[in-house]
Amino acid sequence: MAKGEGAEEFPPGLLPSAKPVTQDDIKIAKLPRQQERVTALTVCSKVCFAIGGAPYQITGSALGFFLQIFLLDVAQLDPISASVILFVGRAWDAVTDPTVGFLVSRTPWTRHGRMMPWILVSTVPAVLCYFLIWVVPPIEKGKMLWYLVFYCLFQSLQTCFHVPYSSLTMFISSEQKERDSATAYRMTIEVLGSVVGTAVQGQIVGTANSPCINSTSVTNSSNHSMHSNSSQILIDDQIFYERRAYMISSAAISLIYVLCAVVLFLGVRELGNDGGLKANRAMSFRTGLRLVMSHGPYVKLVLAFLFTSLGFMLLEGNFAVFIKYTLGFRNEFQNILLVIMLSATVTIPMWQWFLCRFGKKMAVYIGISWAVPFMILVVCISSNLIVSYIVSVAAGASVAAAFLLPWSMLPDVVDDFKVQNPDSHGHEAIFFSFYVFFTKFASGVSLGVSTLALSFAGYVTGGCVQPDSVNFTLKMLVSAAPVALIVLGLIIFKMYPIDEKRRQYNNKQLQLLLLRSDDQDSEMEALQPAIKA
Repeated sequence: MAKGEGAEEFPPGLLPSAKPVTQDDIKIAKLPRQQERVTALTVCSKVCFAIGGAPYQITGSALGFFLQIFLLDVAQLDPISASVILFVGRAWDAVTDPTVGFLVSRTPWTRHGRMMPWILVSTVPAVLCYFLIWVVPPIEKGKMLWYLVFYCLFQSLQTCFHVPYSSLTMFISSEQKERDSATAYRMTIEVLGSVVGTAVQGQIVGTANSPCINSTSVTNSSNHSMHSNSSQILIDDQIFYERRAYMISSAAISLIYVLCAVVLFLGVRELGNDGGLKANRAMSFRTGLRLVMSHGPYVKLVLAFLFTSLGFMLLEGNFAVFIKYTLGFRNEFQNILLVIMLSATVTIPMWQWFLCRFGKKMAVYIGISWAVPFMILVVCISSNLIVSYIVSVAAGASVAAAFLLPWSMLPDVVDDFKVQNPDSHGHEAIFFSFYVFFTKFASGVSLGVSTLALSFAGYVTGGCVQPDSVNFTLKMLVSAAPVALIVLGLIIFKMYPIDEKRRQYNNKQLQLLLLRSDDQDSEMEALQPAIKA
């Protein structure tokens, strides 16, 4: 067979960086039936790998839903101090991701791998800092500094866990199908982790939840002093029980965090350096960053998911407040949030089947846009609990797609980069860390925009009702703004060039690169005695 015949199977306009396919390559490529059995992951390994992603989502959901309320109502900080803690913590968290990604990429390999030592070393101090975030110190002037320091420390230590764990996807198997399957397991467990974090924190803290402030309450002047004293005693008791509840829930989540890390370490084996490909010499952070950010498919993928993630984060961050005040279901918002997460957990296997059957790009278009009609519906009709639950189920299905698809497509981008840059290796952590950076950036922007918008609209903290301006703002934050951002992200995603045909081509090229690298190693070992002689 001529050389040109093999090249016709590759995507037009994409020039292979490796040598042309030869007859020897084809013979070798037909062998790996046995090699596939070696690299195939067991269900147990996939489950253990997936459990390692739970701590990030459990702590993230607890912090996202409850930290602001804790700082204002339990720690009794003023709103400005609470805003500084939340914004600085998010900004610091975003900055640490590329830094840790660079440090991980330069970490030497050990007998436990390159990613596992980071995960192990960071777990215990991260758990300690997380617990101290939910402790009210016996001081007044240093409260803000206490929470700011431990919040930033926890974000840094969790980054030292999560960035290596995310990069571990590239080192659990050399097969795309196995990595995609493991990613589906991971996303299922991570969404379930969000359910666990919301349930554990919500149910324990909910037993000591304080009532709202009724602005229309009236007190008799003769009984005012006695009423104020008794009310203050009740409030103090309620605050004490709330503080204890937050400490109990944080201790429970900390225990789950440690158990998940232990399961990950014992149940997952990290493969060798780049799956057997030779690593190049360490290069500077600037050089590695320039290589990564100049890769067109990666930039387009990150930009697309940046806008879609921002849309879903606006919806998720404000949906509880919208249900509570705009729709008037004050006692139902926790159940509705739980329905969203349960729906996401159930539908992740469906999206995994869909992307395998119809391709990842089609799964993005269908999955991400699925919730758009329901976002519009929930603000166009009058308050209806049944419709709210229907919207929650639909939103959960799209949340599942938003969870699964980015992490399933990032390895494809890394493989594409390796094919086009066959002499450059060890940048997996940089790819994953910058995606995490942009995701956290989107989370910070959504938090900032929501807080400022509600503040300008006249939001009443702890109030039983909110002004009409706040209700209108909430409708914009859960419908109009997310829909616009999702549409913009899908438009950008249309320019994403890696389709199923290009993925298959990249997989073949990487297998050939790996086989040639093994042949070169064998030749060097055979020549070594002659050289010594």
